[in-house]
Order: sequence, then structure tokens, then C-alpha cells
Amino acid sequence: MMQNVHLAPETDEDDLYSGYNDYNPTYDTEELENDTAFQQAVKTSHGRRPPSKTSLASSMGRPMTGAIQDGVTRPMTAVRAAGFTKAALRGSVFDPLGQSRGPAPPLEARNEDSPEEKIRQLEKKVNELVEESCIANSCGDLKLALEKAKDAGRKERVLVRQREQVTSPENINLDLTYSVLFNLASQYSANEMYPEALNTYQVIVKNKMFSNAGRLKVNMGNIYLKQRNYSKAIKFYRMALDQIPSVHKEMRIKIMQNIGVTFIKTGQYSDAINSFEHIMSMAPNLKAGFNLILSYFAVGDREKMKKAFQKLIAVPLETDEDGKYISPNDDPHTNLVIEAIKNDHLRQMERERKAMAEKYIMTAAKLIAPVIETSFAVGYDWCVEVVKASQYVELANDLEINKAITYLRQKDFNQAVETLKMFEKKDSSVKSAAATNLSFLYYLENEFAQASSYADLAVNSDRYNPSALTNKGNTVFANGDYEKAAEFYKEALRNDSSCTEALYNIGLTYKKLNRLDEALDCFLKLHAILRNSAQVLYQIANIYELMEDPNQAMEWLMQLISVVPTDSRALSKLGGLYDSEGDKSQAFQYYYESYRYFPSNIEVIEWLGAYYIDTQFCEKAIQYFERASLIQPTQVKWQLMVASCFRRSGNYQKALDTYKDIHRKFPENVECLRFLVRLCTDIGLKEVQEYATKLKRLEKMKEIREQRTKSGRDGSGGPRGRRDGSAGSDGGQNCSAGSRGERLSAQLRALPRTEEPYDSSSNKELDASYVDPLGPQIERPRTAAKKRVDEDDFADEELGDDLLPE
Repeated sequence: MMQNVHLAPETDEDDLYSGYNDYNPTYDTEELENDTAFQQAVKTSHGRRPPSKTSLASSMGRPMTGAIQDGVTRPMTAVRAAGFTKAALRGSVFDPLGQSRGPAPPLEARNEDSPEEKIRQLEKKVNELVEESCIANSCGDLKLALEKAKDAGRKERVLVRQREQVTSPENINLDLTYSVLFNLASQYSANEMYPEALNTYQVIVKNKMFSNAGRLKVNMGNIYLKQRNYSKAIKFYRMALDQIPSVHKEMRIKIMQNIGVTFIKTGQYSDAINSFEHIMSMAPNLKAGFNLILSYFAVGDREKMKKAFQKLIAVPLETDEDGKYISPNDDPHTNLVIEAIKNDHLRQMERERKAMAEKYIMTAAKLIAPVIETSFAVGYDWCVEVVKASQYVELANDLEINKAITYLRQKDFNQAVETLKMFEKKDSSVKSAAATNLSFLYYLENEFAQASSYADLAVNSDRYNPSALTNKGNTVFANGDYEKAAEFYKEALRNDSSCTEALYNIGLTYKKLNRLDEALDCFLKLHAILRNSAQVLYQIANIYELMEDPNQAMEWLMQLISVVPTDSRALSKLGGLYDSEGDKSQAFQYYYESYRYFPSNIEVIEWLGAYYIDTQFCEKAIQYFERASLIQPTQVKWQLMVASCFRRSGNYQKALDTYKDIHRKFPENVECLRFLVRLCTDIGLKEVQEYATKLKRLEKMKEIREQRTKSGRDGSGGPRGRRDGSAGSDGGQNCSAGSRGERLSAQLRALPRTEEPYDSSSNKELDASYVDPLGPQIERPRTAAKKRVDEDDFADEELGDDLLPE
């Protein structure tokens, strides 16, 4: 009998239906009639017991198979699906979704007038105001952010009062109160309302119900630091440090860094050193390492500076290697992934971190190199060796180039050239940077052949180096080949559209080629990039003047003066344009301003003196001609004009004394003797005969010289130039105002010739030509020199047009 008995497997007591899908022939009711063992058991006393209507529980606590549950008989076996017996169908309708029960009862209507609902809505409004305040702050609208924060504070106080009336004080939302107050304090601080911000922070800090409120003392310390109240800033930083547990290591390090910076501002370098040393021993970082070097530099400790520099070099960058972004094979999927992450936000952050590290290291090296050794060259060599042994090997070449720049600042050009020539055998990028700088140096010294040679080397080493192409264009420009120079400048712009030197030089080239419209277009584009560049503004004004558009020229010169209001050349230029337009009052205003800022400009002095003579204020003209005579003491013209002004103002004695003084200095000046004879005759002095005799002798000598000159010219048969004196035809000294550069012939009113007395009614024109403010370098193109492979040009040694005087 036992061979037909099969034990049911034990099932998990938590799963009622486990094992129902397993077929067990023991529970096959259709074969029970043929089962002799079962029929024998039914005939025994066990089978004759009355059946129980209650379900029999198994030893495991679950209903036995075939038990009746909720009027539905469970199946005996898993042959039929559970819950789908005929009895079940007879007892109920299959409705798994409960659709026979009808629709759900309606939700209970919300009572909007209830106090709880009002509190809920008010709390929602406060949260919205705080969010709007934060968004406005992030968008830069600080005033709106402050207004929203104040409104949130007012509504939050109303909310607290309503909660106290309805519920117990324990149910007040402290988190909401904290966020409202903290946001309000932050907005006060952002709007530089520091007293209000401090008061709000004090409210938070003094409330014991706010957890971790002590950390806000860091913010209070920051506000005191902005107010330059360094003692209180340090006090609050230390209070915050005491309240922050040691598990928050990063925050404690940042607070200690703030303390160190504050000590530097107060000049307590020893305390600052202690703070930064602790940071570098616990969690070294770039800022702390750089500040430690600054502190040691301030106290002059050479050895500690070296050790601090080595610690700075050893700070880990925590960035991935660049090789990670290079595909190891031709797998398309890998290439797509690398292309996607090559310039994502994480990669950009890595680049910024690396650039910041290089900036700190380069600045620290340039700071300590001149002081850590007996000479700056030895100091640079030590820094280079340390950098070569670190993870920043590529910075060693940049330090060498900076060493050459330091030689340049010390005017030691030979050492600078020797240092840069060491890079000729380096890799292409470094060689290009060094050759660019060498080209720049030789261009400064007007050695255009050498400059062109090194410019070619720089271009051949790196064809995409815009500075090298610009320098090459400059050397071609200096040789007068403007068309070819323009091609180099255009190529530099194609490689780097932000190369302002190339764009500026193209404008100068077009100006030389008299293609004024194209030159103007270049300078207008440059003006859109460099809005406040005085050089660009002057070039635009000058081009409009060449295009005979004085109104536009004056408008751009006005913009130039707004940028450099003390530039005497620009002021005198604007005065000349107004004078050419006939506006004497405006011209006088700008000429006078130019004279105030630079009282040694002969052209301006000449114009102002002529203006006062024309307006019959000869006494005022005297001071200008006296200054001109001090500037050019060998020019008799200015002293004669002083004497003439004395004579016209009726001060004959002073005029006579001045003429006598001129005669002692220039005894062969005919005009001076003529005025002396006239004045002595009018006054009735005895010296008139003496001066008349000298005058006749000089005139006779002059006639003899003229006859000899004429006969010599006739005898030689060739024309010979006759030298005209500035004081007249008496062979006196030349009166030309010495000036450098090309003259822009701006015809002003002319001073009289010295042999003729100046009459206020005279209609003679003053032949005073205006000197271009640029001087001889007005059309000299800018050069481009590089300090490093990927940096901009020399900041201090850049060669360009001296558009405005220093």
C-alpha cells in the first residue's frame, strides 16, 4: 500500500498557493474508485467518521486542500485553476474589477474656509515666494529677490500667528521659518545691506530651536570681512569652527582657509602660516598652497618658500589623463562615447582645474624666483628643475620663456635672445612660441631681416600660430609690400578670429593702400570687440577726416576724449577740426584744455597766442609766446612775438628792453634792429644812431650775399636752394616747430613774418600745421609676441601704434 502513497512537498507558509501547479496523482479524484488502498481505508473506522463542515487546518496553519472558504470550494488539485470551480460560478459572478458595485462615492468636499485649509494655503504661498526670491537672485535681479524675501517674511509671521491660534506651538513649522530667515539674510547680503543681514543672522543664531544654526556664523564672518572688520571676522570664523564637528572635515578646512586669508589682510603672517600649514598637512589644495607661498614671501623666508613651492607642485589634480579621450581603436561605439565626453561639463571642469593649477604654479614661480637665490636667473633654473620632476612637466618651457620676458623687462635684450634661442631645437609648438618672441624682439630693434627670418621659422613650426603670422605680416609691411602683408593678416584671422592685432593691422594696411572704406570696416569691427580702445577710436576718426567727413571725425574724437579725457593730442586734434569748420570758440576750448594737460606743445601754444592777438588781448598772448621761447630758446621768432605784444599793448619800455635783449642774443637779426630803430626814434633815445648804423651794415652785407649767390647760380647754371630764415629773409634761424612724424596739413590762421609788425586788422593766415598725434609710428603695425604656446601676446612689451602720447 505504501508504494501508492506520495508525500506532498513542504511549502512556504507565507505562500498559500505555492505548489498548486505541480501535479500529484495522489489527489486525482477520477481514479479513486480504482484505487484499492483508498477503498480499503474508506471501509475502516476512520472512513466511517461523520464529515466536518469546518475546514481542517494543516499543521502549517493554512487551509487544507478542498476546504470551503467564503462559500467557495477550493479545488482539490492544480489541474483546475484556483477560483474557477463550478460551485464558484454558481455562487457568484466573475467581476475582478468590481464593476458590479457601482461608482465610488464622491470625495468629501474641501472646506476652504476652515482654519487648517487657510494655514495650508498660506504656507504654500510662503514657499512659492522663497523660491521666486532665489530664482530672481540667480537671474541677477537682486532688488526683486529682496522684495520677494521680505514679502515671504511678512507672510510667514502671519502664518505663525494663525498656527498658534489653531494648534499648539509645538506644531509650528520650524524648517519654513528657518528657510525664510536664511533667504532674507542672504538677500540683504547680496544687496550689500550688511547691518540688516547681520541682524537677521543673529535672530537665527540666537534661536536654540534651530539645529546647526551655528554654521551661519561663517556667513557673518564673511560679511565682517567685506566690511574690513578683520578682528570680528576672525572671531566669528573661530566660533563657527568650534561648533562644526570634526566629521565635517571639508567645511572645517574651508573655514580655516578663510581665517588664514583674514590674517594675511591684517598682516599677521605668522598666524596665517600656521593656518595654511595645518591645511596643507590635513587636506592640501592649490589655494592654500599658493597663500602659504605668499605668506613666506611676505616674511622673507627663502627656504620655507622653496618647501612651500614643492608642496604646491605635489597637490594632486584629481583629473583624468588626456589619453582617456583618445580612441585606442576604431570601434565606432567607443569613438561615439569618447566624442560625447570629450567636451562635456566634467571635461570642462577638469580643464578649468588644470588651468587654475598652472596659473598658481606659474605665478608662484615668477614671484619667488628673483628672491630665493642670488639672482633671478638661478631662481628660475631651480623652479624649472622642480617643475620638470613633477606632473606639470609642460610648464617648464613656459617658465623658460618667462625667464626671457624678465630679461626683457630688465632691458637685457642679449640675454633674452640667448634664452629664446635655446628653444630652436625643441618641439614644434615651443619652437614656434620662442621664434615668435625672437621675431618680436628683432622687430623692436628695427632689424627687419632677422625679424623676418624668425617669423618664417615660427610659421613653419606652427602654421596655425596667429601671432607668428601677424609678425610675418609686420616684417612684410615694414618692407612696403602692403598687399602681401594683408594676406598674412587675413590668414592669421582665419586661424584665430579673435586676433585683434591682425585685424588692427589689416586696417592700417588698407589705409596705406588708400582703401579707406575697407579700412573703416576693419576698425568698426574692431570697435565692436574693443569698445573702449583709444587707438581704435582715433583710427576711425582719422579715416573719417581723410574721407573729408569732419562731422563724423569730430563725433568719434568726442568718444575718444570720453575714454581718455586728459589726452592733449586728441584735444588739440579736435580743436583743429573745429577751427577748420570756423567754430573759434569751441576750438579755443579744446586747445586750452590741451594746453592745460600738456603745456609744451608748440602748435597749441602758437594757436592760442595767435587767437588772443586776433581777439586783441595781446597781454594774454604774452605768456604763451614766453613759454614757447623757453621751449625753443634758439628760435628768435617767439621772442620777437613777445616784444611785439608788449609794443601793441602800449608797454613801449618793456618792448624796448625785450628788443635789446633779443639783439644781444641775435646781433645779426635784421627785424630786431628795425624795431629798435623805430622805437628809439619814437621815444627819442640817443641809441637810435647806433642801431641805424648796425642796420645799414647788416642790410649791405645781406645785399652782398645775395649778389654772390645770384652770380654763383648764374655761373654754375644750376639752381641752388636758398635757405629762408624763419624770422624773415635776413638769414635768421629757422622758425619751424620741431615735430616728429607726418604732418596733417590743417591750415589754421598764420602768424606774421617777423620782419612785419603784427596788426590786429591784418588778414594774413597763420601757417600752423597740426602734427599727427601718432608721431612717426602712426602706420606701424602691431606685433604679436607669445609668452607661452597657447597664451596671448606680451602684456607689457607689446609693440603697436603709439596712438596717444604717454
